[in-house]
Amino acid sequence: MGSVGVLDFIVCDDRATLIWLAQLAALELHPSLALVEDPARPTVLAFDLDPGAPATAVECAQVALRLRGLFGALGLECFAKHSGSKGIQVYVPLNTDVDYERTKSYARAVAQALERAEAELVVSQQKKELRNGKVLVDWSQNDYSKTTVAVYSLRCRERPWVSTPLLWDEVEALADDGDPDSVRFGTEQVLERVAEHGDLFAPVLELEQELPEQP
Repeated sequence: MGSVGVLDFIVCDDRATLIWLAQLAALELHPSLALVEDPARPTVLAFDLDPGAPATAVECAQVALRLRGLFGALGLECFAKHSGSKGIQVYVPLNTDVDYERTKSYARAVAQALERAEAELVVSQQKKELRNGKVLVDWSQNDYSKTTVAVYSLRCRERPWVSTPLLWDEVEALADDGDPDSVRFGTEQVLERVAEHGDLFAPVLELEQELPEQP
């Protein structure tokens, strides 16, 4: 892969391997968007919404709702999770025959369309000087060589928040009430949420959706 030659990656698909990773202090887990059976076929379209100060997760929630509306108009469901850091991520499950060339160009087109429609809120370019007070809609994660923080992964912070699936009601409330801490969860809270709601992220692994023509 690339200029470094062949790389070996760990396949973590059972509890024993997960415990082994924890014993190695692998606090953050960042898998690719594909499965080991077919690493060239992404299973999702992913958007990483990253706020540039003084913007917060509140503005990210507003952009996430715009993404939900956009894909809803196309007949597609999408799902949100807090990154466990500053922002929110939106996933559009595909689980169909598609490649990274298609998903990356599609995600870029969506981000650029949002930027044109919401110039005061959204930026689609990585340049830091463009991001003050706006939300970067990072489409570049849709790439064979990129990884994204796993659902339920802890983050390596002073307080290890969890990358947690969110209900859309929670995203709507966040966009309205202006409290970015309302969707930050620790480990015990996440276990309570799973007991109450089940695995909110399960449809991302199972739902089959066809990507329509590029917007």
